Amino acid sequence: MNIVCFGAHPDDAEVFAGGTLVKCAQAGHDVLLVAITNGDAGHHAMKGAALAARRAAEAEASARIGGLKAQVLPNHDGRLQPSLDVREQIVRIIREHKADVVLSHRPWDYHPDHRYAAMAVQDAAYMVMVPNFCPDVGALRHNPIFLYMMDRFTKPVPFTPDIAVAVDDVMETKWAMFDAMDSQFYEWLPWIEGRLDAVPTDGEARRAWLREAWTPFYTAFTRTHREALINRYGPDAEGLQFAEFFELCEYGRCPDTAELAELLPR
Repeated sequence: MNIVCFGAHPDDAEVFAGGTLVKCAQAGHDVLLVAITNGDAGHHAMKGAALAARRAAEAEASARIGGLKAQVLPNHDGRLQPSLDVREQIVRIIREHKADVVLSHRPWDYHPDHRYAAMAVQDAAYMVMVPNFCPDVGALRHNPIFLYMMDRFTKPVPFTPDIAVAVDDVMETKWAMFDAMDSQFYEWLPWIEGRLDAVPTDGEARRAWLREAWTPFYTAFTRTHREALINRYGPDAEGLQFAEFFELCEYGRCPDTAELAELLPR
């Protein structure tokens, strides 16, 4: 399959679907990670073009570790709108990549860029098949399957997983992908959370800190959506610690239950 994952920033696809995307690549699928903004506001000490260049380089390095492709669009961080221009960017990428599956955020999220990225991708879902929209790139003859990445938000509508993917076997790769994004995982996110002073300077110690800092975030999803894991893995779900979850978006092609169950790698 051809799979495109749209995150609002360089690191979002990796955080919410990185393990699954690595498993997809390992299974032979072509996987593209697209950051809809360039991340030029996501830091406390850097900004603008210098930060955007750093984050683009990090996205490329991270993608190489996972056997993935990366693309960063030139939209400004923190200023994203679900505009016609952004919709056209997304439609062209989906068509050029001949996507079978498209992943993105849900439109209910704490970050405006996440919300508007979700809206822009949803708005593109039907338009990818309309020949007179962006006629410079041939329209798809079949609508991709669109999936929402997992989140913790409950209002107005809670995330409800349709697919569970155990990622224990690729977590070392996912941690390494995070490690390649220094500006985010060792600088910006710890700063915004008030724990920058806790980040070690030594490489191996930093990687150990990274695992310890992020493991509770992921195991909370595993606990909350344990039933989805059991539905897919049966008794084997008992020993699983890390998983990623996805919800079907009704705006794309809606596969039957059997196809949905086998859509993503186990």
